Amino acid sequence: MSKKKVIWISLITCFLIGVVVYASSIYNDVSTTIQTIHEPEIRKISELRTTEVELVKKEPFSLLLLGVDEREGDKGRSDTMIVLTVNPTTNSTKMISIPRDTYTEIIGKDKLDKINHAYAFGGIEMSLDTIENLLNIPVDYILQVNMESFLEIVDIIGGVNVDNPIAFQEGGYTFNEGIIHLDGEQALTYVRMRKDDPQGDFGRQARQKQVLQAILKEGATVNNLWKYKEFLASIQENIRTNMTFEQMIDIQKGYKNALNQIETLSFEKGEGTRIDGIWYYVVDEQELNNVTHQLKKHLEIE
Repeated sequence: MSKKKVIWISLITCFLIGVVVYASSIYNDVSTTIQTIHEPEIRKISELRTTEVELVKKEPFSLLLLGVDEREGDKGRSDTMIVLTVNPTTNSTKMISIPRDTYTEIIGKDKLDKINHAYAFGGIEMSLDTIENLLNIPVDYILQVNMESFLEIVDIIGGVNVDNPIAFQEGGYTFNEGIIHLDGEQALTYVRMRKDDPQGDFGRQARQKQVLQAILKEGATVNNLWKYKEFLASIQENIRTNMTFEQMIDIQKGYKNALNQIETLSFEKGEGTRIDGIWYYVVDEQELNNVTHQLKKHLEIE
């Protein structure tokens, strides 16, 4: 299986785990899995906050979905970075996908580089610090996904249906325009395509959201809840997070309506450029400030 995978699957982790527990009372199995994937050494409170978010009080929170392409003998790079802010009062989620070639300061490395190199330099912590510095918002929680084999989740739930806006061929597959059904490998290929998309990387990001929403819809069906053991086994192998089991349950109970209403923000006004022979994406400062303003407002910190 190809090593480059997509991050959208990780959003279903806290949601579907909560659904499974809530609907099927398999508390012990899920609790054991979460203990395995929980990384308590990852920071609990962002330096941009004075106190930890209280989910039981339904305070808005932010979540970083970090998709890591890990290779043997190499830490890997975070090829997909999506930040979500979730507000249960407005029942809405805002999502921004950060282009992996974004030229920015790597916090802790004292250099400007591609943002996806932060993970290779300093793992989760450096990625968190660098993304916070770029967006100027606190990142409360993180779900890191090893994409080596996690797309088996798509196969576990029986595949997904998406409405493909443009016909194209990629990786030996033909994707017709209109409603199509995708298994795990096809879903990977579908979201990876960039070169033949008129929108380039932004088209890829749109397909990520499209497949994410399809997984959320299909994964929460009654039929798929009975596959929880297969689901938990895959989660245990491929996910790491600083969220506790109790926090995941609080999110499922208090935030599930907000997670179903996703508004996509985007970086579209930046420019690609070469610096010392290396290609980077330089974000438009005004657009970046606008994104920061919207996320802060959504988090109720501005």
